[in-house]
Amino acid sequence: MLDHSRSQEIMDRARQLMPGGVNSPVRAFKAVGGNPLVIASASGARMTDVDGNSYIDYVGTWGPAILGHADPDVIAAITAAAQQGTSFGAPSVRENELAELVIELMPSLEKVRFVNSGTEATMSALRLARGATGRDDIVKFDGCYHGHADSLLVKAGSGVETLGLPDSPGVPADFAKHTLTLPYNDLAAAKALFEQKGKEIACVILEPVVGNMGCIPPVEGFLEGLRELCDAHGAILIFDEVMTGFRVALGGAQARFDIRPDLTCFGKVIGGGLPVGAYGGRADLMDQMAPAGPIYQAGTLSGNPLAMAAGIATLKKLAEPGVFERLGKTCDRLVDGLEAAAAEAGIPICTARVGAMFGFYFQEGPVLNGDDARKSDTGRFGKWHAAMLEKGVYVAPSQFEAGFVSLAHDDATIDATIAAAREVMKTLA
Repeated sequence: MLDHSRSQEIMDRARQLMPGGVNSPVRAFKAVGGNPLVIASASGARMTDVDGNSYIDYVGTWGPAILGHADPDVIAAITAAAQQGTSFGAPSVRENELAELVIELMPSLEKVRFVNSGTEATMSALRLARGATGRDDIVKFDGCYHGHADSLLVKAGSGVETLGLPDSPGVPADFAKHTLTLPYNDLAAAKALFEQKGKEIACVILEPVVGNMGCIPPVEGFLEGLRELCDAHGAILIFDEVMTGFRVALGGAQARFDIRPDLTCFGKVIGGGLPVGAYGGRADLMDQMAPAGPIYQAGTLSGNPLAMAAGIATLKKLAEPGVFERLGKTCDRLVDGLEAAAAEAGIPICTARVGAMFGFYFQEGPVLNGDDARKSDTGRFGKWHAAMLEKGVYVAPSQFEAGFVSLAHDDATIDATIAAAREVMKTLA
């Protein structure tokens, strides 16, 4: 057994200082049991905890470590920027540089605004959609997470029209009632909802590939159908590409599936691992944001020089020839190996992979939406998670989170992961 005594000691103290001992709930390992690991450092495809244990990492700080941890070029860019000042609260040239890169690489973007997190990005995009349309209702999909803004913390329900119920105390019912929730990949349900309430719907927001219910790709025609529905009813289509942007393809899911949303939300990768987010899209919409227009949103640290420098360095490397072909092959090799390991052990799993993100469920499948995902054997996943940690492989501490590969995951790393998976699967049969 690996020694985790120092992690345990630190977490015991952390619980006296912070709610649950963490600053984001999934880190608490509640979904898998056991004690969270306290990480001391990370480099390439590996993280090391405070007890000195090394792990192959497939969380990648929930996506942005697509180059690998502590990429030398990103670190150099951050260091150079920090030496000139960590924050100005005023424009800097790096904001222009990163904006030009994001607009150039993302097919639907004409203008962009930087914020500090994915939650800020989605919250701002919703305000823009409501302000531009003069409508209040938004449509989201069960299993898609868009940050912790009040309007988006809503449980899914049944039926074509599901008036939201708050998914957290502190969310007023008056906010939640304007959030309509549908099953992901169910275009018929979306059509029925629009037929009933189309004139009241400001926007549809979704993860084009769900990454917060495992990994669930869109079925053929689903994204295209939503685009048509929004056009027909004057609603705004918002892609939350916080996970998929610059990860499932250089131009995100919108490039991979050839769909042009009106607005797109980003986070994760565009700051090279630093706190950052962005939203952007059609110029006529974006120009309604203050100070160009009447819809207000602001942030002292938005566009801060450290995040801009890290983002520029990251996107330039991602734009080099062959990067996404390499990432796709690495992801395919890993998922194929997991499938083979499960088959050898006689354990049913259902997998998915899109670009450099992946997921699998302990069930037969198919998994097309949140209800399907929740049928997975979460008890078996908890055992899998603990056993893989013992083998030196760090996967997300939840059945309902996507995994990520990076450019630092080489053949030897993938081989070691598959070998560990074979041993662990046998213990779960």
